[in-house]
Amino acid sequence: MKKVITYGTYDLLHWGHVNLLRRARELGDYLVVALSTDEFNWNMKRKKCYFPYDKRKMMLEAIRYVDEVIPEENWEQKDTDVVKHGIDVFVMGDDWKGKFDFLKDKCEVVYLPRTPDISTTQIKKELERRQP
Repeated sequence: MKKVITYGTYDLLHWGHVNLLRRARELGDYLVVALSTDEFNWNMKRKKCYFPYDKRKMMLEAIRYVDEVIPEENWEQKDTDVVKHGIDVFVMGDDWKGKFDFLKDKCEVVYLPRTPDISTTQIKKELERRQP
């Protein structure tokens, strides 16, 4: 069985996220999604999520391309996750291109193009504009 892993916050889940997950799953037989915890998002990324971790996890688990959701609690865990979960392919959006090449001695590293015209940042800006 070929196992794939990807990472993300997946807040304000949208069709670009689903598209990324579909394409990641097409690279193997089993997709693990490491979902950033609320604490990691705030303490390390300075991101406040609209939906809490448990709700984001529930939404990801409902997507047919996702086989397992694990918590992402720090930047350094990627190396150990690859080994612990027997990962064959590490997938990220191409906005991270080159950042995870250090994993190439453990697994294949793939950077997928982002889905055009959609992003959580874009959604948040649009929602802010609509507020009176």
